[in-house]
Amino acid sequence: MLTDRPIKAVAGDLPRQWMFDDYFDLIVWYERGDAEQIHGFQLVYDREGNPRALTWMRSGEFFHAAVDTGEQTPLANRTPILVADGSFPSAAVSREFLRRSELLDHEIRELVVAKIAEFALRSAPHE
Repeated sequence: MLTDRPIKAVAGDLPRQWMFDDYFDLIVWYERGDAEQIHGFQLVYDREGNPRALTWMRSGEFFHAAVDTGEQTPLANRTPILVADGSFPSAAVSREFLRRSELLDHEIRELVVAKIAEFALRSAPHE
């Protein structure tokens, strides 16, 4: 089950909330001065296997990417970055998210589910 993890505020960054479990990381950003207004989110899935991320921002940014962990050797601690990735397994991600997000705030849960479906429609091949 996705649970809330305390997160330290970063000067100049948007207020955010971080929820996680063994499969997902969900980071939700809020508008400055309005803790109720969601600015965007990033859903990282398959954290332990082949991590990928779906990112949505109210400003229009909406993309899917692989997470390059940057770790090529245990002697170096490199910063993970997002890199271009292919298809988005929307049905599997949606099913797993619904199963693991029952305890999340209703508004967050519904937004993420809706955006998973929207991205699947946007990225579906058109004939």
